[in-house]
Amino acid sequence: MAWFEREFIAVPETGKQQLVYKWPDVSIRRYSRAIVNADQTALFVKSGHVVGTLGPGRHRIDADELPLLGALVDTLSGGNYYRAELYFVSTREFAGLKFGGRLADIADPVSEQIVTLRVFGEFAVTVRDAQQLITSLAGSTDLHDPARIESWSADLLLKAMKIAVTQGISQGEWPVLGLSGHLIDIERAVLHHTNTALYEYGLRLPRLGNFDITLAPEDADRLKRLAKDVTYIRLAGDFRQYAAGEMALGAGHGLATGHGHEGGFLGAALGINALQQSSPPVPGQLPTAPRSPWQQAHTASEPQELANPAPAELPPGSSAEGPACTACATVNPPGANFCVNCGNRFAPAEPAPCRGCGANLLAAAKFCAACGTQAART
Repeated sequence: MAWFEREFIAVPETGKQQLVYKWPDVSIRRYSRAIVNADQTALFVKSGHVVGTLGPGRHRIDADELPLLGALVDTLSGGNYYRAELYFVSTREFAGLKFGGRLADIADPVSEQIVTLRVFGEFAVTVRDAQQLITSLAGSTDLHDPARIESWSADLLLKAMKIAVTQGISQGEWPVLGLSGHLIDIERAVLHHTNTALYEYGLRLPRLGNFDITLAPEDADRLKRLAKDVTYIRLAGDFRQYAAGEMALGAGHGLATGHGHEGGFLGAALGINALQQSSPPVPGQLPTAPRSPWQQAHTASEPQELANPAPAELPPGSSAEGPACTACATVNPPGANFCVNCGNRFAPAEPAPCRGCGANLLAAAKFCAACGTQAART
């Protein structure tokens, strides 16, 4: 009897940092001493069912003292052994566990850009119900490996964080840029989702440690540039003015650093020209009359003396180019009956008779088409 009592069953020093420790031998000798620490619970499991538990203290493995062991007696050993799995479950909090990874690809409600979110941090886990933990995980998770339970808990936490963060951003509760300012609300929502999933497994996450949700570097740069452009366009009042200013600033930077001499001069000229074209009219300055396409084409292609002939002996309401519209002041091509700019119809000029033969002269004719006599204009 004394020889049997010298065998002790307890969690070794190497296993005290484990959430669950399984005693390696399923044959437990009668009269052995089981030592259960203050932050532990011992459970006897047979065929996937918990048949008995031991609280903190020193216990002698004997059916006379522990009637629950009566169903575990090994009859083949003459009643000297009990056949069962013995688990030691720690009831203290395990903190500093790592989790992290890619959350999701989500559309930013503000910029409507697709971005990728990532999270890295720590969490703490504790056992809520030791019996429920053993019975629910004994058949699905390898309890011999302590890292499996931690990894499994981290996967559930990451899944719950994906759900909570995606819903919060999609509903407009949290912005993509500046998520760090809402970590308290995010932690509360994530713990709610995670503990709901862990409840049936007898586990609980009391809190999260240091964690942060970040954007992929290229997505963060893209959103920052977009936010800057939107702000500057709002201040400039017009996209063309903002684009011209950016072009001129880029050209100036290139000139200052000595890169791209020709491109710098060209960019500066284009930027200044765009600023001038998009600038509002000077107060008090009368707007010029719009130029017709015919006039613009002939002004650009003809020599200066042909584009601006002397207004000698021209009938009223006409010029070398043609009649001027009385409605919009647009100069029209010769012989036009309607204004090319506004469609106004010109009043037909009364033909003047030739002094040589009496034939009707054209409105802008200098010589008679019938006899060649020079036209006399008043």
